[in-house]
Amino acid sequence: MKNHKGKVYLVGAGPGDCNLMTVRSHKLLSQAEVLIYDALIDIPQLELIPATCRKIEVGKRGGKPSTQQQEINRLLVEHCKLGKQVVRLKSGDPFIFGRSSSEIQALITADCNFEVIPGISSALSAPLLAGIPLTDPVMSRCFAVMSAHEPDALEWEALVKIETLVILMGGRNLSEIIWQLQKHGRSTETPIAIIRDCGRPEQQIWLGTLSNIVQQTAGQSLSPCVIVIGEVVRLREYLIQPESTNMIDTPVTTNNSKLPLTGKTILVTRSVSQSAEFSDRLQQQGARVIEMPALVIGPPSTWEPLDSAIAQLSSFHWLILTSHNAVDCFFQRLQAKGKDARSLFGIKIAVVGKKTAESLRSHSLQPDFIPPNFVADSLVEKFPDNLPNCKILFPRVESGGREVLVKEFTAKGAQVIEVPAYQSCCPETIEPIALSALQNQAVNIITFASSKTVHNFCHLLEKIPEFSLSQNWLESVCIASIGPETSKSCQKLLGKLDVEAKEYTLDGLTEALVGWVAEYQNV
Repeated sequence: MKNHKGKVYLVGAGPGDCNLMTVRSHKLLSQAEVLIYDALIDIPQLELIPATCRKIEVGKRGGKPSTQQQEINRLLVEHCKLGKQVVRLKSGDPFIFGRSSSEIQALITADCNFEVIPGISSALSAPLLAGIPLTDPVMSRCFAVMSAHEPDALEWEALVKIETLVILMGGRNLSEIIWQLQKHGRSTETPIAIIRDCGRPEQQIWLGTLSNIVQQTAGQSLSPCVIVIGEVVRLREYLIQPESTNMIDTPVTTNNSKLPLTGKTILVTRSVSQSAEFSDRLQQQGARVIEMPALVIGPPSTWEPLDSAIAQLSSFHWLILTSHNAVDCFFQRLQAKGKDARSLFGIKIAVVGKKTAESLRSHSLQPDFIPPNFVADSLVEKFPDNLPNCKILFPRVESGGREVLVKEFTAKGAQVIEVPAYQSCCPETIEPIALSALQNQAVNIITFASSKTVHNFCHLLEKIPEFSLSQNWLESVCIASIGPETSKSCQKLLGKLDVEAKEYTLDGLTEALVGWVAEYQNV
């Protein structure tokens, strides 16, 4: 029986992107008291760790001093016996070139509790993220994975007969690998791919053949890399979609150029259902993104007003929809009442913003009016119809609606029927990843796409006793807003604003951030 309460978790960190880690790994990192981690662990993964956690780097980088394995074993045993929850965070998977056996033997000898948590090895993830399948019914019926840290120790005569080879730790010995393959009969025209920093914004890929890859990569630092050799490399050009947002769309490059937002950690404060699209945009520009949902979309407290309006749709002249949520919730309720878009025959529709227009088009309807600057409160000024005696249906959020818009429409003679179509609430807690990043002051930029997210963000932080929203903390963080109304809330509640989108869309906000970073770096 173990005589202490400590436990060591040998956790696989995966290829580098914390979004590709297991749910179990995320939970353990958020509860760690001691972290003992490899040098190649990505910074966002460390942001999952509580601020009070002791962090000890023990990883090895090629050509640099490294912690001896015996010392790593000692640290694991020592902290476990102190009753700590210890996470031994390893790149990839703990049992694939992870030297876990020595650590486990030390823990067993010391009578320490331990558990091994799998991760995705770069041997599997790097080819996938580069768009290269390791197996194919015709080109590759099997593959072999090996370390080329000591190429002379490998059985090259046998390896050249395997259709697809995946080589780790081979960047420094690329010339030797190529020479051995050609010496033992592999064709000089065999395709080869070298994937460096897989799963990270700075990922780079070199494509070539055994005859030219050494020349292509001359003068480049290839570590850490995964090398894929075989005909399957040719499949990449058929499996990459130029307009895809998937990570395998990383461009092939042979230089050290960086994407505009590389090195920036951005906190996104949209609702759970809407954050992924914006996150993808930012990641395509090289950013590390942490999502902190600041809105929860749900049904209104009662459907009665909206149901009553739907029953009298033919009496309305206009339907105004000012958000993606309003569109979705209105049409969901329309369907629930046994109706569809045909019920809107004869009614004109005004929407605010490109995203809202796209949502409407998904229901096979075109908007009759979109204000030119995508601001809801400018609807009245540019409205294309005579407002006196005009009856308008306005499905909106139950609380915090657009009072100015309704007041101005009414002042000009329109009859506006406001009905709650959904409710946007504040989440009860902050996601552990986001909280840890804020506590560790690891966030460079915080984005807000509505005034409500600013209010909820501040409300959530007020619940954290050990973390206050002080001016000193904000000085080092860029506050970015999607438009004027959101900017007013940032100024009022946060006391600052650094970036406002010129076009009040997610694309506009992304463009504004890219411009701000470029200007900031040139100062």
